[in-house]
Amino acid sequence: MKKEKRIFGSLLMGLTVIFFYLPIVFMVIFSFNSSKSLTHFEGFSTMWYEKMFANRDMMESLYTTIIIALIATVVSTIIGTITAIGLSKSKKLVKRLVMQLNDFPIMNPEIVTAIGLMLLFITFKIEKGFMTMLLAHIAFCTPYVILSVMPKIRSLDPNLADAAMDLGATPWQALTKVLVPQITPGIVSGALIAFTMSFDDFIISYFVTGGGVKNLSIMVYTMSKRVNPSINAISTLVVVLITIVLIVINIVPLIKARKDKKKNEKAFS
Repeated sequence: MKKEKRIFGSLLMGLTVIFFYLPIVFMVIFSFNSSKSLTHFEGFSTMWYEKMFANRDMMESLYTTIIIALIATVVSTIIGTITAIGLSKSKKLVKRLVMQLNDFPIMNPEIVTAIGLMLLFITFKIEKGFMTMLLAHIAFCTPYVILSVMPKIRSLDPNLADAAMDLGATPWQALTKVLVPQITPGIVSGALIAFTMSFDDFIISYFVTGGGVKNLSIMVYTMSKRVNPSINAISTLVVVLITIVLIVINIVPLIKARKDKKKNEKAFS
């Protein structure tokens, strides 16, 4: 019976992996198709990559997407981390109120958030474009960072910073050398979520942009109205970039851990 359950579980896991990754593999293969067909592979060619790099609008949208995602990630990570640390020292009533307000944008449908931000910019007569898109991305990314950092802060000793200052550390040193290293996994997780949310966003970006400023999601949406295999090429490029980032993020800590282990072994030998 247990063996049957293991087989069934393995089969279900395999089907799930295939369901998630087969479309990506299909997209990568057809990005090298020599024809415009999205269903029949007629030969290997890099023509769609050449057209992609020659397409100025497509490259500008990719550049805009990466820049906004990076800036929004850095700013929202800093704001979210500082807010989470501040909430850990706040009264229970204040903490509960702020966390409920923080959860609201996450639970709120994106279309409602998009319309709200659009009306906000229109009310204050802010010209829609790069800056409005950036502000909107920071706004909806910050709650995810707070939500990722808070559990790590709750797991810490609440007297840790006070103990560091009693031993001679300044408040800034207690923050940067004691608290932040302890909650780094939560900060990294929040930053990755923020980057992914910003990079992937379409609905909010579509409502708050203007002046010809487009991110990759908006560009792909406009291209999807007509058959253009360049979509496969630029999507494959994005997959490759994200894969490289994930590999670096996972490998760097392992290399650092090995170096620290070797240093400790040398110190004790």
